[in-house]
Formats: sequence, C-alpha cells, structure tokens
Amino acid sequence: MIKEILAISGKAGLYKLISRGANMLIVETIDSNHKRMPAYAADKVVSIADISIYTDDGEDTPLVNVFQSISDQNEGKVVDLNHRKASNEEIIDFFKKALPNYDPDRVRQSDMRKVLSWYNILAEAGINKFVEEESEKENA
Repeated sequence: MIKEILAISGKAGLYKLISRGANMLIVETIDSNHKRMPAYAADKVVSIADISIYTDDGEDTPLVNVFQSISDQNEGKVVDLNHRKASNEEIIDFFKKALPNYDPDRVRQSDMRKVLSWYNILAEAGINKFVEEESEKENA
C-alpha cells in the first residue's frame, strides 16, 4: 500500500497510483476530492517508501519509519500542529520527537514541514500503519 503512495515534484500533496499508461501514470489525490490526473514521464515521481531522512549516525532513516514514529506518538491521529503556521522552534521540537537523531545540517525546516504535512494527509485518509510487521513480511 505505501509503495503506491507517490510524491510528485512541483505538485502539493500526495497521490495514489491508480494505473500505468504508455508514457504516464494515472494518479489520484489522497484527500476527500479523489481527483484523478496523469503524471507524465517528465514529472519527477517518487514513492514515499523510497524516501529517507538524513541522520547524524551516517545511516538514513526511511520516511515510513518517521511516519510510524509520529503515528505511534499521536495514536494514529492527525497532528494538531499546523505545518504552515507553526514557528520554526515548534517544527524542530516536533521533528526531534519523531526522529531524535536527524542531521540538523542536512534536514531543512521546509523538509520537516513537508513530513508533517504528508503525515497529516495520510492520517486524514485513514492510513496510520506505515511499517510492515515481520510476520506479515514472512507470510507474503
């Protein structure tokens, strides 16, 4: 499921992969509108399962692990912190709770705000499980 959630460069929000065409993907917004649109080969499209966050120990942490940490802290609910209106200190404090060992020299506040925004989009859509359990991987 998480591998089908996409971020498209230059477009706000997250999208779900619906179908593949010859030179495009058909994607649908993950919100109440469920608007479908094409994503062409020229668009930079990446699965959120392939995104990671820099850490200060040299190992990058997958974004889905950060989302799972946020979900665990908030019981799978939307975070009350508004990513647009929150101060920089509030965003940094929030992110330190989600990923204490993030690399402050390489992770920008705009990245932190995007993580918060994306998490809230997914939580509003009812997605609150981001990391597969070991037993689920073995059964697959």
